[in-house]
Amino acid sequence: MSRIGRLPIPVPAGVTVTVDAENLVVVKGPKGELSQKVNKDIKVEQVGAEVIVSRPSDSKPHRSMHGLYRSLINNMVVGVTKGFEKVLVMEGVGYKVSDWNKAQLTIAIGYSHPVVVDAPAGIEFDCPEKSGTKIVVKGIDKQLVGAIAADIRAIREPEPYHGKGIRYENEYVRRKEGKAGKK
Repeated sequence: MSRIGRLPIPVPAGVTVTVDAENLVVVKGPKGELSQKVNKDIKVEQVGAEVIVSRPSDSKPHRSMHGLYRSLINNMVVGVTKGFEKVLVMEGVGYKVSDWNKAQLTIAIGYSHPVVVDAPAGIEFDCPEKSGTKIVVKGIDKQLVGAIAADIRAIREPEPYHGKGIRYENEYVRRKEGKAGKK
């Protein structure tokens, strides 16, 4: 049995989980609503204050989908209650967020022009420091938060010689030694 798939998903108060005939799971909570289409072979049912995900057989496709759909549904429940966030840090002289609001960032990152990043629906930006070197990407959809954070990081990835660029908050950038001088 899948170690992740067999765990029940606790549903906190204020969250409703509904499963329709086509196996569309809809999770509504205080922060919003998320939905996920589940394969017809995987059975999703709510028992009391828990959601149980089960599979019909031990075949390889069923085993792989079992843990996947359990994790996706659990992430939806966590997303509509607490939400998700990714923190990005900019390192480099003059690298900063020059202007921001919840729906748009303007980043000065060493190019001849400022880079503007628009937030899709369900994503908010925050810049907690006055220096403007931290960016917080918030939302209820874990996959979307991660994708937007990766897109922002891709604007200028950290380079290995000086460590300049945009990186995740706890990301370790392996530094390389520079060019060796002549002896």
